[in-house]
Amino acid sequence: MQEIIDYLRDFNIVTVAIRLVLAMICGGTIGLERGKQGRAAGMRTHILVCLGATLASMIGFYAADVLGTTGDPLRIAAQVVSGIGFLGVGTILIKGRFQITGLTTAAGLWCAGAIGLALGAGFYEGALIAFLCAVLTVTVVHRLEYTINKKYSRFGIYVAIKSDKDVSRTVDFLNKNLKISDVQITSPRSGTVGNVGIEANIHNHDFKTNPDAVALLLEAEEQVVFAIESI
Repeated sequence: MQEIIDYLRDFNIVTVAIRLVLAMICGGTIGLERGKQGRAAGMRTHILVCLGATLASMIGFYAADVLGTTGDPLRIAAQVVSGIGFLGVGTILIKGRFQITGLTTAAGLWCAGAIGLALGAGFYEGALIAFLCAVLTVTVVHRLEYTINKKYSRFGIYVAIKSDKDVSRTVDFLNKNLKISDVQITSPRSGTVGNVGIEANIHNHDFKTNPDAVALLLEAEEQVVFAIESI
């Protein structure tokens, strides 16, 4: 077994091919789950990132071992980490106050690149363990996280009232029925002179205790112009 591992760490055409194929498998498996979620960076993107990182890592060792150049063999590979960071930024989107998507995809790209660097350096053990952990994270942990966040997620509401004199009364009503937090008094989105806007956060499990609170707010409070969920 040790002889096989030692052979795989050698630098020849066979081990180069093995490292690149493993990079395709690892990157593709991680990207497959992201693609199923409809993310911008899917299977092909993760394969290319992992493949490129593997090649970049091997270039440094090729230059040192075969060409005999001096210097740090990981100097080129180190630039891959920064490059993947810029690529990951393009997958992150801010959709609302509490809706930021693409962070997991960006992290997946970075992780795929790191796995590729490990494969290129012949660090198969670390690459394999990291690959298994990454797959576990985007599959099993994803479901666990969704279950927890579904119960404790939060969102915001926006309420427009007729006058600033009614702010305290409206906030008290919201806090009593919805248990709001992070209250902000803003200008009215409608631009109506005299109106005042109120933005607040509501935790999902608190909202479920009174799901009709927003409708109740419109009916019970005459000073309220309208109340909507704010995203």
